[in-house]
This record gives sequence, C-alpha cells and structure tokens, in this order.
Amino acid sequence: MNTLSRRTLGKQALGSVLTFSILESLFARDAFADNVKPLVNKWVADLDALGQDVKGQKISQIIWQQKMEELYSQVNLPELLKLVNFEKLTKNIKIPDNGAKSLGFKFPEVEGIPSKLVFGQQIFALKKDRSVVPHGHNNMATAFLILGGELHGRHYDRLEDEKEHIIIRPTIDRTFKPAEYSTVSDYKDNIHWFKATSDVAYIFNIHVMDTRPDSAIRTGRIYLNPNGEQLTGGLIRAPRMGHTESHKLFG
Repeated sequence: MNTLSRRTLGKQALGSVLTFSILESLFARDAFADNVKPLVNKWVADLDALGQDVKGQKISQIIWQQKMEELYSQVNLPELLKLVNFEKLTKNIKIPDNGAKSLGFKFPEVEGIPSKLVFGQQIFALKKDRSVVPHGHNNMATAFLILGGELHGRHYDRLEDEKEHIIIRPTIDRTFKPAEYSTVSDYKDNIHWFKATSDVAYIFNIHVMDTRPDSAIRTGRIYLNPNGEQLTGGLIRAPRMGHTESHKLFG
C-alpha cells in the first residue's frame, strides 16, 4: 500500500476498486492530504446549488436528475467517506434485523461548503437481505450513492394513482455497487426499492423537499407492493401499503 501514489489512489477510488479493509487502512494512516479536500467540498456545494435550482423551479426535476447523476459520477469515494467521517459514523453501529438504519450526519463547517444546505442528508445501513422497502415520494427529489457493499436496486415509474393501488412500470432492475447511483423525482423513477445482497451495505442519500411548492399533495412517502397484478404492456397494479405492513413483508 505504501508504494501507491495519491494519483493511483484517486484512479482506484473512481473505479470503486478499494475494499473497505483497504479504506480502513487508509483512514488509519491519514493517507488523504488536506489539499484534496477542496475538490469534494466543491462537489457538496454543487449539490446544494442544484438543490436550490430545483426547489426554486429554475430547472425541472428531470433535469435535476440528469445533472445529479453527472455530479455523482464525478465523486471521489474515499474523499467523500473522509468528509462525512464514515469510519467514526459506522463504528460499532447496530444495524436492525428489519429495514435500514438511518445514520444522520452533518457536513463539516469548512470553506467551500455552504453553512446551510437546501437538502437533507443521511446514510442508510442495511444487513444482508434487508431492504430500503419499496416506496415512492410526493413532492420530493432524492438521489442515492452506494458507499459500500452491493444491493439489488429496482425503480418504477409511477403512472397512475388509484384509491387502493398505484399503476407502475418497471424501469431499473440491476445490481448496484460502490460509487454507483440513482435518482428519484415526481416525474421519473419515482418508486424505488433497494435490498442488500452483501453482508452489509451503505447508501448515501440526499433529498430536496417541497419541489412542487404549489402542490396540494403533502410531502412524504407512499408504500406499495410492486409484486402486484400484472397488466398488459408490462405494467403492474401495485397495492398500497402502510409502513408497518411494508416492513413486515419487505424489510
């Protein structure tokens, strides 16, 4: 490890080939110099600027998704883990046997990062075979970045709301690995479901609330069962569910 240059480390990070054991070694040796911090600090500031634009309706939610995915594709994963103090945040945590544990954190007050961010942030921690249960959002845009482990990720377009069901169409169904990402808005890939396939998995999440300020629909989650009635054209009539029922079935 001592023979690796910082440039080599950066390339490996972008390719997500560093394992968590290697990352722990890097943290222990403080191998990341202070002069790389402005890069990830600017990245957070760019996330905030995009959040301001979508919340202020200067850009559409779909454009926000596209630009967020561009930003997520550029992040240096070890730098981000260092910024959020990932090692300390996840040390000795107890991950529940059902669902995901939400780890709240704050970005440090450093040059380049706005003191007040427009988005909320959290990290989800999951055991193998546990899920961020299938759900959609109202009046919210959110983006996910895999920090560690692997997950089976599924997304669906939300096409029509019925009293007891929601008509959805599958859009994404694949394995997600470290440094991979996805986004959600009211208009594209609104329903999502992540299930851990490794012993433990971590997901970085940011969310912008009230993206449709004129909407009468309350901001929040809606739960559903995507394994519903199969309709023509690959559509699904997914029964609505409550939080408890959803976690009992999928968590």
